[in-house]
Amino acid sequence: MRSLLLRLYGVFTSLAEPLVRRKLRRRAVAEPGYAHAVEERFGHYDEAASGTGWCWIHAVSLGEARAAGILIAELRRQYPGIPILLTNGTATGREEGAKLLEPGDLQVWQPWDAPEPVARFLDRFQPRIGVLMETEVWPQMSAACAERGIPLVLANARLNENSLASAERLGWLARPAYSALAAVWAQTEADSHRLVSLGAKVAGVFGNLKFDATPDARQLGAAARLREQLPRPVVVLASSRDGEEAQLLEVLKRFGALAPVPPAQDAVHSIAKRVHDVQWMIVPRHPQRFDEVAALVESHGFAVARRSAAGAPAECEIWLGDSLGEMALYYGLADAALLGGSFEPLGGQNLIEAAACGCPVIMGPSTFNFAEAAELSLAAGASLRVDSMEQAVTAALKLVEKPERREAMAEAALAFANSNRGAAQRTATAVLAIAEAATVETEERAEPSLE
Repeated sequence: MRSLLLRLYGVFTSLAEPLVRRKLRRRAVAEPGYAHAVEERFGHYDEAASGTGWCWIHAVSLGEARAAGILIAELRRQYPGIPILLTNGTATGREEGAKLLEPGDLQVWQPWDAPEPVARFLDRFQPRIGVLMETEVWPQMSAACAERGIPLVLANARLNENSLASAERLGWLARPAYSALAAVWAQTEADSHRLVSLGAKVAGVFGNLKFDATPDARQLGAAARLREQLPRPVVVLASSRDGEEAQLLEVLKRFGALAPVPPAQDAVHSIAKRVHDVQWMIVPRHPQRFDEVAALVESHGFAVARRSAAGAPAECEIWLGDSLGEMALYYGLADAALLGGSFEPLGGQNLIEAAACGCPVIMGPSTFNFAEAAELSLAAGASLRVDSMEQAVTAALKLVEKPERREAMAEAALAFANSNRGAAQRTATAVLAIAEAATVETEERAEPSLE
């Protein structure tokens, strides 16, 4: 029986539906994907969207969709033909998720966490199991699945200290939601302890699925061929967030990147010449910011060459990686990567893909979202940590000036990535075991009594 507080939460989320619709309309102005199939978010589906017995996987955004892709591939290896129902919450997540579908699979939006949309979603699809990726736990959905006997699990689970504090402030909602999950598989021991403190049934610490990702070989091949043609080493600010691009551009200006370098002998070792001897590249995390970042680069006095317009790299002060799904190409081109999200208090982006591409990483001070991976990479010699963007630029310059050190870090990055694989196999095996047990239990309940 649902608690009074959960019922009140349901009333609130139901009343909030007009606000959600208005927010979606506003988001759709910048990202048209938010205008697609809006009614799915409220549990209204086309007649063709149906079926039962799904392995339902929820990957809210781009990063979770990429992790889901790794898990889905392993599920299919262990259980060929498994029917996948994929839900997403963001336009970039849905776009990435669409690449994972095979004939017989289905993709719809995540239902809004109100009683009616959740009930319509579960009535329509009747999943055998629900797999939430990383952090996405919703009170109504957790309660509804528990009531219906649908095992709902949290895979590749992570919970940083800030998120734990937020959850504890709403403990009357968070604790029942986490405790209703059938199983949780954490990325790290620290994540496990925090999840247990919220009542989650942590059944294992399996590591991070993203270590099992294989970089796109075609992109890495293309990057290797381009590197042979480039006259300068490349440093990329990868998966940058708002505020970080301006930090980089201001540091480059301060170091004299816009001023002509005099031919005098004393300019050979100047910081301006060292900056000019590097090709700088920015790859924003969110595609809706591509135009904004291009304008920002120009407003700082730099010429910009956009990947979407130029195709092959053009001679220019700043390259802008304004494409989706090409991070392996960008990391393959780069001699070093400045880790986006770590130079603002945002917790950092995932450095695993850079490591898997053999790209040394320079991190800022904020990496709480991936704290253990960051510390492991530091210990492995695959990354460096600095306190500011100015220090990051200086460290990158030192790194590209010493090829032997850069190569040593690249080898350490590959070894670090390879040594942490295995989460996909462990997670898929656990998912299938729970799904099979749930199927057997359902069949036993359905059998007529002999009494």
